[in-house]
Amino acid sequence: MPDTNADQARPVKVTLTGAFEPYTRGEETFELAVSTVRGLLREIDRRYPGLAAVLEEDSAIAIDGVVHEIVYTQPLAPGAEVYFIPRLESG
Repeated sequence: MPDTNADQARPVKVTLTGAFEPYTRGEETFELAVSTVRGLLREIDRRYPGLAAVLEEDSAIAIDGVVHEIVYTQPLAPGAEVYFIPRLESG
């Protein structure tokens, strides 16, 4: 399902770290036309089935250098740079 705000969608640059390589077959950077984090996760799951659930569970998201917990309604500005960062295990 495309981003629910497709009429407002614009490309954002997405970067995944090597920790997600098993899902992406080595692709680390790509662009997707989305307007929210929810739309981004949907498009990632379309491109790499199963990866969105892993990202939701095991990562934080950095949008233009600011780290956030994943908030589905978070808007993404045109040209935003989005990084998914694996959470560190403590113990």
